[in-house]
Amino acid sequence: MSGRFQVGAALTGIVVLTAAGLIAANGAQADEHRAPVGAAKLPTADQRVLEVQDQAQALDSKLGSRAIGSYVDDTGTLVVAVSDLATAALVRQAGAVPRLVRYTAEQLFGVQAQLDHLATRSTAGRVKSWYVDPISGTVVVSVPEGVRDPITKRFLRKAQANGGKVTVRRTPGVVTTTDEQFGLLGGYQVDKNTGYTCSLGFNATTSDGARIFVTAGHCTAGRPSFSRNGYIIGNTRSSSFPGNDFGTVSVIEGWDQQGRVERWGATDVQVRGTADAMVGSDLCKSGKSTGWTCGKIVARNVTVNYGNNKVVRGLIEHTACVEAGDSGGANMTGDYAQGITSGAALISGQCLDKHGQQNESYAQPIGEALSASGASLVLG
Repeated sequence: MSGRFQVGAALTGIVVLTAAGLIAANGAQADEHRAPVGAAKLPTADQRVLEVQDQAQALDSKLGSRAIGSYVDDTGTLVVAVSDLATAALVRQAGAVPRLVRYTAEQLFGVQAQLDHLATRSTAGRVKSWYVDPISGTVVVSVPEGVRDPITKRFLRKAQANGGKVTVRRTPGVVTTTDEQFGLLGGYQVDKNTGYTCSLGFNATTSDGARIFVTAGHCTAGRPSFSRNGYIIGNTRSSSFPGNDFGTVSVIEGWDQQGRVERWGATDVQVRGTADAMVGSDLCKSGKSTGWTCGKIVARNVTVNYGNNKVVRGLIEHTACVEAGDSGGANMTGDYAQGITSGAALISGQCLDKHGQQNESYAQPIGEALSASGASLVLG
């Protein structure tokens, strides 16, 4: 938690904000995998496949930039895409099958380079990939089905300005790194450049297409920048604390905003929307320190005094365990977003239930935070 609250946190039942001091740790090194003695060997590749690979490499060296690319057809035959008859004759002489296409390699790779430049200097939005395709003889641009946001549409307009050189394909799914190093989920730890940690609440987008995440306002106070695993996420975009306790952080390109909440050892929760659950309803929260904990909603529209004239109004009180570092994390009822963690009453920095008492934890309602930010949640 923030340094100015460390003394208070040790007192019995004191109500505190739950940002935490940043503790650096070295990641564990992966062990080198070695096959045990006597382990079964992988099967040797089919000899025909190896022959085609050698043939393709030899042709690639011979043709250079005159070839668009090559592939193996359903019969196992090497096919080489070319744009002129002279090069097609060379392909036949080498025992492969030429495929005549409309555009030259220079034209197609030029389009790919143009899109590469546009994506790195500006943004590709949610477009998944683009490549020179020897089968169609075009640059294939892949974009998720149903994606129609302004940034993605702008990139597609630039691509389609190349006319027949570009083929746009709508395909299912969203591209993400499989180790999730650059995925952003509710409840994940996010680190402030001031040396303290908080938790991510929910990913969202604003009405003008900006990518943000919502967290606690006392986490964004002073407008710090945020990072995760040593990589910059973005800078504070807005902050409201005290009075309210919510803030937003801009998310730079390269991070995959996901409509899910981390459940710490169990299946992630898909975020389906927002709701205002009644008193007595179940509520679970996700945060970097205590993980996934659950309880009941005790009251709504609660005014909480964090001391030093820091009073926050309109909070949800619930009985899920919350401790230092959980600030800003996602609060859910079922698969609907309820709020973001604000603070809790702690004994010696621990939840009250660890001392035989009912927890007193507090969350900022998510609806107010989204409305004030002109934003809507990224849904799962």
